[in-house]
Amino acid sequence: MTDPVGKLPSELDQLPDRDAEETAEWAASLDAVAEHAGPHRAAYLMRRTLQHAEKAGVALPRLLETDYVNTIPTSAEPAFEGDEEMEARITAWNRWNAAAMVTRGSRFGVGGHIATFASAAWLYETGFNHFFRGKESDGSGDQLYIQGHASPGIYARAFLDGRLSEQQLDNFRQEAGGNGLPSYPHPRRLPWLWEFPTVSMGLGPLSAIYQARFNRYLHNRGIKDTANSHVWAFLGDGEMDEPESTAALALASRERLDNLTFVINCNLQRLDGPVRANFKIVQELEAQFRGAGWNVVKSLWGSAWDELFRLDTTGALVRRLREVPDAQFQTYATRDVAYIREHFFGAEPALVELAKLLTDAKIAECFYTSRGGHEARKVYAAYKAAVEHKGAPTVILAQTVKGYTLGKGFESKNANHQMKKLTIDEFKGMRDLLGLPIADSAFADGLVPYGHPGADSPEVRYLQERRAALGGPAPARRVHAASLPQPEERAFKALYKGSGKQEMATTMAFVRLMKDLMRDKETGRRWVPIVPDEARTFGMESLFPSAGIYSPLGQTYEPVDRDQLMYYKEAKDGQILNEGITEAGAMADFIAAATSYATHGETMIPFYIFYSMFGWQRTGDQMWQLADQLGKGFIVGATAGRTTLTGEGLQHADGHSHLIAATNPASLNYDPAFAYEVAVIVKDGLRRMYGPDAEDVFYYLTVYNEPKPQPAMPEGIEEGIVKGLYRFKEGSAEADAPRLQLLASGTAIHWALEAQELLAADWNVAADVWSATSWGELRRDALEADEALLRGEQRTPYVTQALEGAPGPVLAVSDWMRQVPDQISQWVEQDWSSLGTDGFGLSDTREGARRHFGVDAQSITVAALAQLTRRGEVPASAVKEARERYGL
Repeated sequence: MTDPVGKLPSELDQLPDRDAEETAEWAASLDAVAEHAGPHRAAYLMRRTLQHAEKAGVALPRLLETDYVNTIPTSAEPAFEGDEEMEARITAWNRWNAAAMVTRGSRFGVGGHIATFASAAWLYETGFNHFFRGKESDGSGDQLYIQGHASPGIYARAFLDGRLSEQQLDNFRQEAGGNGLPSYPHPRRLPWLWEFPTVSMGLGPLSAIYQARFNRYLHNRGIKDTANSHVWAFLGDGEMDEPESTAALALASRERLDNLTFVINCNLQRLDGPVRANFKIVQELEAQFRGAGWNVVKSLWGSAWDELFRLDTTGALVRRLREVPDAQFQTYATRDVAYIREHFFGAEPALVELAKLLTDAKIAECFYTSRGGHEARKVYAAYKAAVEHKGAPTVILAQTVKGYTLGKGFESKNANHQMKKLTIDEFKGMRDLLGLPIADSAFADGLVPYGHPGADSPEVRYLQERRAALGGPAPARRVHAASLPQPEERAFKALYKGSGKQEMATTMAFVRLMKDLMRDKETGRRWVPIVPDEARTFGMESLFPSAGIYSPLGQTYEPVDRDQLMYYKEAKDGQILNEGITEAGAMADFIAAATSYATHGETMIPFYIFYSMFGWQRTGDQMWQLADQLGKGFIVGATAGRTTLTGEGLQHADGHSHLIAATNPASLNYDPAFAYEVAVIVKDGLRRMYGPDAEDVFYYLTVYNEPKPQPAMPEGIEEGIVKGLYRFKEGSAEADAPRLQLLASGTAIHWALEAQELLAADWNVAADVWSATSWGELRRDALEADEALLRGEQRTPYVTQALEGAPGPVLAVSDWMRQVPDQISQWVEQDWSSLGTDGFGLSDTREGARRHFGVDAQSITVAALAQLTRRGEVPASAVKEARERYGL
């Protein structure tokens, strides 16, 4: 519907107006201001009115952008609770040693990043001196997600604190000798210092959100009081382009995670140049975060700008700052004052007049160095506002200069991310700027020296006193958790005995086992079931009413299925994390739970179940993050295999996740065929990950949605299940019949068993069927045997031992690409061949898909005959005859 002049009615036209005359007066007032004072004044009044309404709690859409000024003006800054001069000296030493470490390392070509910490130094130092809680009080402290490229500055502070030596600094990025420092935050390489790996950009902010959420989960479930734990994530403005960086902003605000602060270092530069060359990244991020419900604190300008803002009686300066694109502002920082007067202040007459009141020195200070992120008082005010804000997470947008204090050769240069060293003369200039007592003679050998005021100096004492008051050193990783007792045997025995005539998919077997283990008196509450909105697909709806789905709000509605046995139950102390359609979010949940033993001293046992196609392929980087962070738990790829999920087709057909998983050294990968195998693997996994000699590994299990009768567990095969291979059923045929060995994993064992029958009945061939529960573990063991040989130790791989003396060739088959079983071929002494599901998946019945890929029982039979033909053990005509008989 349109009005008489053909325009669509506005939203306001559709709302009732109980006083049209009053509305008209407001509109007329705005028109009058625009006419007589100009549109800028009218816009200013509207923004201030909206800001006032927001503070007053009036229900209006939020103002997404504010002026390009500090959220906290100088007049409103809180008293600084520290010794600014002392902290400046500490920061100067850390700046120096960070640059020295990277420059000295450049002799060996190992690189490093200098400019990032130079810009962000005060963002870290203010936090370490006043806000970041250590682990020596409650074992949790704060969780710090350090920006990866800033690691040299963190090492420099640990050196000043006495936690690192000069030798270790000199081994930056040289770890092979065992006394080096990893290039970036890496718990697996430096587990006493780093808690979170962050340099795979985008994963840090995503993980930080879910870590803050998991802290609340532990608290609400009564497992750990985490009320005092705060999560700090340090990010670059360029990093915010990664989709993962902003993927969970709504979750953080929806769940009111005021225990979370993002600190975004807005130096306006990414790796190759300006972040938003033609736009303003700070304003973009503010709108994005405010729109998502976050509290936004901007700390853009240093105190030198206060005079300029006082002189700006017309608002021209604020307007100009808002309109200048980022790349142009970067240019101002590298040009002379005359250029700034012409191109910045020359934009309109009011600014020309303002500039006449400013000295060249004042303009230079403002445009070259004076940023909110470079002043302890500004950063302190922003951090204090963040930790005191309640009801929403906070993001601090702190503007800095990339390469600050490194000299004109570095500051604001597009290439400074790739610049790895300073010259001796540049270091001397930096020394003079920072006021450090380093003599020229210290450079006599051509190397820049490390600097240290002394272990008993006022600087070191101050640093250590501040950290003691905040609960100990930071960052720090501590492992306090004791081993968990093994669950009662009853849960496992239910699967050992099989299902009789009843059919059961291994997915259902796994879920049944988890449900029983969650009832265990000792460890049941420590299980963390995680699912990305597919719980019903995997038969987990039975857990809803018993375990509950976690929600910090509980259940504020009456569920539509409340009268049903398995109704949808949300609870504040719910155990299940049902994340919605976000595998990345579910994986971030898993990482937080899998590392809780170190982060909080509380061991949790997460299991994350998902469509296997959407695990390693979609979130493989997070799987590596999990390994880097020394996480433990069970990752379960359900509806596994390329042919098992009927009708779904190519995008759901996983025939390769085991191949990807095999690349991760921390992942123990199993493809169980039967329910009892699932039970044995999980039981052994609990021992290995949570027992007295706990290992820093995690398990990847693939389970299938194909119902089959589950046999009872034969005696004496537990070792074979865990190691990866055991003979399940010996073949039978007439005396002197040809023999071969069929190795199968997962659901493929059923095709192999059918092929065993066909070979015996139709071709008088005896085939032994082996269950290969883990191609990956067989390969890992064999590689270890090879490594032992290089050390002069003689050890035979398990797969070689298991198949030793087995007659005939070996034919391996699975619902995976042939490369998966082919991983072990070089350690099998018999003739080797394999079948698999190489290529793209397709929509069809299971039978049709298996015939297409040539892995069904008939195809296995023909392939087996072909192997025996090549050995001269069956006539060549048998292969052609078999193909015709089976319609291949």
